[in-house]
Amino acid sequence: QVQLVESGGGLVQPGGSLRLSCVASGKIFSIYPMGWYRQAPGKQRELVAAITTDGSTNYADSVKGRFTISRDNAKNAVYLQMNSLKPEDTAVYYCKLTIYRGNYKYDYYWGQGTQVTVSS
Repeated sequence: QVQLVESGGGLVQPGGSLRLSCVASGKIFSIYPMGWYRQAPGKQRELVAAITTDGSTNYADSVKGRFTISRDNAKNAVYLQMNSLKPEDTAVYYCKLTIYRGNYKYDYYWGQGTQVTVSS
């Protein structure tokens, strides 16, 4: 069993910054791909950023140049630095961890979410 806990969300003005944190605990025996997703009310959950086990990153076009994902393997943590925030960034942000179980089977673990609201 793996548990993910996000933190760092809050209310900020447009142009402001926030840093989200996600810490994994439980039955963690290796380094796994992790990512951040977000979901606004009435909208689909979308990928914001992902980071592989070797540190390679990918970003949604809407956040490129503004958000930075990073990880600390010693802490089993992943972070999302969000700069130049826009009202359209308002959403609940979720941390995701993927474990490959073999035989093409994957397990996905999600945090409880942390709310980010960008408003003046």
